[in-house]
Amino acid sequence: MKIDLTETTASKVNKALVQGRRSIGTPAIGMVLTLVIVTDEENAYDALKAANEASREHPSRTLVVIKRVSRSPRDRAKARLDAEVRVGADAGTGETVVLRLYGEAINHAQSVVLPLLLPDAPVVVWWPVNAPVDAARDPLGALAQRRVTDMYSAENPIRELAERAEAYSPGDTDLSWTRITPWRSMLAAALDQLPCEVAEVEVEGEEFNPSVELLGMWLADRLNVPVRRLLSAGPGLTAVRMETDCGPVALDRADGSLATLAMQGQPDRNVALKRRETAELLAEELRRLDPDDTYASALKYGVDRLGEPQRAQTPLAAKAAQSSDEPADAADAAGAADAADATSEASEAPAPKAKAPAKKSASKKAASKAASE
Repeated sequence: MKIDLTETTASKVNKALVQGRRSIGTPAIGMVLTLVIVTDEENAYDALKAANEASREHPSRTLVVIKRVSRSPRDRAKARLDAEVRVGADAGTGETVVLRLYGEAINHAQSVVLPLLLPDAPVVVWWPVNAPVDAARDPLGALAQRRVTDMYSAENPIRELAERAEAYSPGDTDLSWTRITPWRSMLAAALDQLPCEVAEVEVEGEEFNPSVELLGMWLADRLNVPVRRLLSAGPGLTAVRMETDCGPVALDRADGSLATLAMQGQPDRNVALKRRETAELLAEELRRLDPDDTYASALKYGVDRLGEPQRAQTPLAAKAAQSSDEPADAADAAGAADAADATSEASEAPAPKAKAPAKKSASKKAASKAASE
């Protein structure tokens, strides 16, 4: 069921929600949280679709806040709110309210959202795109216990990582961190099977992917070892290789769905590591509403520490350089030996005899006789 409201207020939206629940025969509220989605018109459909799928696991009231920019100064000075109320099959297992804000209402979105929050229920705010750097200080973010962003949509994800580390507040999280949960679980399980010490790590993935950087920062923070960042064509994360005192450990995923786990002394195993949809990522984040201390520690490790110059000459790189230099060294040694042999042969050979001076020709003798006369 859908109810459209034009130039409305928050109280009228609440009345429409009650009316919609009574119309479909479910007057009781059985939702566990309020999910606020802050997005634009272009990305609203995909975000709402993901939220509806996630609501099957977490029944919630979903408030979609769309800030519409007015063209004329007169429209920008006038506050206006349009709403679309969805209940029943059109709203997944919960309720959905699409709020379109115009003019001055854009600057007071929290005043529109606050009366629509479920009482005595946690609040989660999600920015699919264009998230503020300091989400906790945002007027809408201040209403929430959990703030979800996605650095993958940022123009410069690496710079975004550094800015989010400086502005981090308990309750912040990012879908780029959620994407590497299966990788972290698999790597932790692999290391639990080996009573070995890790010497260094290589993390390989496509460029400008914050999930690759976060995985490298997590490994460096947890293992306290140097981590090299390698580039690949993707998709996403492609491989993690760890050098241990028991032999190498590698988790390689070249196609984005099936990975191979290789460990010293054990047969290679295929593990499922498919790239997950946004709805699965959002559902995972809604399972816990407490601060993620592991994410905070990895984020504050610093993305710039993965790119330090001394990180380039790790033991793995040194071994590769040594193996590549061996043929050249052998050739140089062989060339030096050949040069030494040639020098010794030249010193043992007899010196050539000096040539006798050539006799003067008859014409030169006649010319000299004439000059003397």
